[in-house]
Amino acid sequence: MSILRAALAALVLAWLTFTGAGNSIKLQADELPAGHLAGDMDISPFYRWHEEMPKNAGTVLRSEALPVQKHMPASAQALRILYSSTDERWNTGQIAVSGTLFLPSTPAPPGGWPLLSWAHGTLGIADVCAPSWTGFKERDAAYINRWLERGFAVVATDYQGLGGPGPHPYTFWQAEGASVLDAARAAQAVAPEMIGESVIIAGQSQGGGAALGAAIIADTYAPELKIKGAIITAPNSTFPDGPVPVPPRYSNTMFLALATGGLRQDGPPIEDILSNKGRELLKVARQGCTPEIGRRAHELNVESFRDLLAIPVETLDELRISTTDMPLTRISFPLLVATGNADRTITPDRQHAVAAALCAAGNKVTWRVYDGLGHDGVLHGSLDDAFAFTQAQLHGQGPETNCAALPPPGPPGERDPKAPFNDD
Repeated sequence: MSILRAALAALVLAWLTFTGAGNSIKLQADELPAGHLAGDMDISPFYRWHEEMPKNAGTVLRSEALPVQKHMPASAQALRILYSSTDERWNTGQIAVSGTLFLPSTPAPPGGWPLLSWAHGTLGIADVCAPSWTGFKERDAAYINRWLERGFAVVATDYQGLGGPGPHPYTFWQAEGASVLDAARAAQAVAPEMIGESVIIAGQSQGGGAALGAAIIADTYAPELKIKGAIITAPNSTFPDGPVPVPPRYSNTMFLALATGGLRQDGPPIEDILSNKGRELLKVARQGCTPEIGRRAHELNVESFRDLLAIPVETLDELRISTTDMPLTRISFPLLVATGNADRTITPDRQHAVAAALCAAGNKVTWRVYDGLGHDGVLHGSLDDAFAFTQAQLHGQGPETNCAALPPPGPPGERDPKAPFNDD
């Protein structure tokens, strides 16, 4: 997985700069990058909205039925949706974002099913990587199915630019958070008689940062949503003003952020800071997803993200924008943060820093650490606690916060090979 995630470093487009056939094109701050170099692909006319955009975010533009995946037997219906959201990255106004809505097979209770708005982990930047188009991988499909079994409707955003127009601003938490919240608005509009007012936000890895971003902006961006809580697993977020300092992380998430928003406007084009290997992988990233990138990285003998750069990694501090840095903010609903103690992708100490920062801001936080679970395994391994947390919030019970005692974790432990989807 380290090689694969290092390879993802080549998913790079400069912020407001991309290179055409031999030409470097500078874009205005209010202009959305477009075209195949921005990850746009002609996957289906469904994903392109040519009419005037509505003024309100979360408006349903269109929907169409999808076949239910085999790992989702608890889903009675699946819909691909296209909805309006706010471009929080390039500030171009309303933008079309795609996603998937799943309705459970159980009858809707009085007031409708509660809604889970879920944010997925890293898949790529090309439109073909959108799960509403290519389908959900088995781990994620099984996860969504377990919520459906519990009587939740589930909406899963693709995020801005992954399926919809323009680049996918990877780890740019404001844009991803807006996509998560507007997906909830759109889901409630699609099935208002079956989906109730209660909303739970959840996300994994990249999606952990997206869900946390949604929680931070929820009160100002979508105050009408009745959000009861947020479940954050393996978050990639950083809090520079938090009480637990962590060193810069020169690894996958930083360079994935460079993909679509992490380079300063006055910096060089991305091609100028990539090595030959990096430029080769960038070509793959603009057309394929993580499996294709991983295979090409193996062929090129990429051992770390440093192999993808033509500049010293430390120089990036002068060129990049940190897309994962979040402010210490008070959130109006409880948070469950779940960490695998065998996570070597986003190590437990970094996730401890997230929990400590959220607590320092005065939030109601429960931080759980799971023995033997890695970055992927914690998603399913924490579900029983997630269900208990959710039921407590839906029934108006106070959270069991443990902010008073957040002991620092040690180094990552050994992974349990028998735990479901615990293969990272």
